[in-house]
Amino acid sequence: MDRAELRRRVLEIYQEVDRAVAAAGPVCQASGRCCRFKEWGHTLFLSNLEADVLLAAAPPYVKPDSSDFCPFQKDLLCTARDPRPLGCRVYFCDPNYQETAKGITEKYLRQLKRLAEEHGVEWRYAPLHTFLT
Repeated sequence: MDRAELRRRVLEIYQEVDRAVAAAGPVCQASGRCCRFKEWGHTLFLSNLEADVLLAAAPPYVKPDSSDFCPFQKDLLCTARDPRPLGCRVYFCDPNYQETAKGITEKYLRQLKRLAEEHGVEWRYAPLHTFLT
């Protein structure tokens, strides 16, 4: 399977994720805190399969000199919305959604890992900035 086909398969998984998140109905406060990692105490992890999808389709960005924030956030909005990774798709500040988010993440992370294994692709799971530099 070539890289384009792998990307297409990852995007199909993302469609399933989006449906699962929509069904759960988390509330987005549009605060932008999801992209300000250090300020809100979290790290965005993604797989190498997801990084390939993200970097193939994301708009140009300035390589960050820190891992404090996402370089794709501009004016509290995501400029890489379509290729954004699983962690971005499931992250919401809604306290009533946190346990559901964990379940969705685990389910689809397993699917991504299985996809890599089925196609002999090395699995790598690391913070976003590992793939940006």
